[in-house]
Order: sequence, then C-alpha cells, then structure tokens
Amino acid sequence: MKISFNSIKVRFFRSLITTLTLTLAIAFVAYIRSGYELLNAIWTHADLSLQERILAGGYEAVDGRFGTSPKDTWLAILSLIVCVVGIVNAQLMAVTERFREIGTFKCLGALNSFVVRIFLVEAFYQGLLGGLSGSVVGIVVSTVSIAWKVGWPAFRWWPFTGMLLTLGWGLFMAASLSLLGVIYPALVAARMQPAVALRTEQ
Repeated sequence: MKISFNSIKVRFFRSLITTLTLTLAIAFVAYIRSGYELLNAIWTHADLSLQERILAGGYEAVDGRFGTSPKDTWLAILSLIVCVVGIVNAQLMAVTERFREIGTFKCLGALNSFVVRIFLVEAFYQGLLGGLSGSVVGIVVSTVSIAWKVGWPAFRWWPFTGMLLTLGWGLFMAASLSLLGVIYPALVAARMQPAVALRTEQ
C-alpha cells in the first residue's frame, strides 16, 4: 500500500487525470440518480401547484414516480464505457513509464501477484477519490438545478437517505470501474521479463 501511495504522489498529474475521468463519469450518473431521488421526495409532499411546476420543468412521472428513461440509461452506460477505456489507456501509459521500476522489483524477487497488487491498490485509491468527488458534484449540481426550477421545497424535502445511497453507489461504481480498467495493464506489467525491463531506456 505504501509503494502504491508513493507511486501516486510521484505521478500526481497522471493520477489526477485518471481520477478526473472517473469523477466526470460518476458525476453524470450521480446527477441523474440523485435528481430522480429528489424529485420523488418532493412529489410525495407537493401540492397541486408544485406538481404542475415540476411537470412544467420538463420532468415526466410514470405512475407517480420519476425514474431513468432508456435514453438516460444508455447515456450513462456510454459514459462509463468511455471512462473505462480512458483508464485502460492511462494505466498502459503508466506501465510504459515504469519499465525499469517493475524490472527492479522483479529482480529483487517480487512475484507477478505483487506487481499486480501494486496497480490494483493504486486503482482502488483513485477509484475511491473519483467516486467521492464525482458523487458529491453530481448530487450538488442536481440539487441546485432542481431548486432553480421548483424553489425552496428542493431543500426542505431533500432525501438524505437517498443521497447517501447515491454516494455509496458512486463510490462502489468508481472503485469497480477503476479496478476493471487496470486489470489488463497490471497483467502486462506482471508478465514483463526483468532483463527486458531493465534494458529499457527512459
């Protein structure tokens, strides 16, 4: 864990780009999810005039509840796929930059599993940070957006439990995506021959 943390500090800007990729993807999905959570919480307490104002804002209720449309679902899936592709690309670049470091580890007796764990722990750190920041951004933007349209009720009936679940979901999703995106680069790094890695010029 210490090696992974130090590696993130040394390659701070590359790690930051990977984390921002996660943040944007999770923020988009959290925005959609938290927005519907908030609308459902308001709707159950809203009088007729407030309900009309919500519907006038472009939101559609089905059987008295708001939920994701097929369009929202596909947009969310595409954003997550793009995010994973970006993570794979960034991690492959990180492997290229660390040929000699990986070769040194392996010459000192590091097993393939140890090299894989280094990358997985780094990805987990980045996933947690990206998930936390993305979820918070998505929740804040959706709350402000709905409050702009319906006013004070957005804060009065703000669903704390639903937003907490959205935050937890965002953390889980970001960590999972980050780990998924790093598996292939980590295996590439683990299978590297020490002699070849040490001969690489940086």
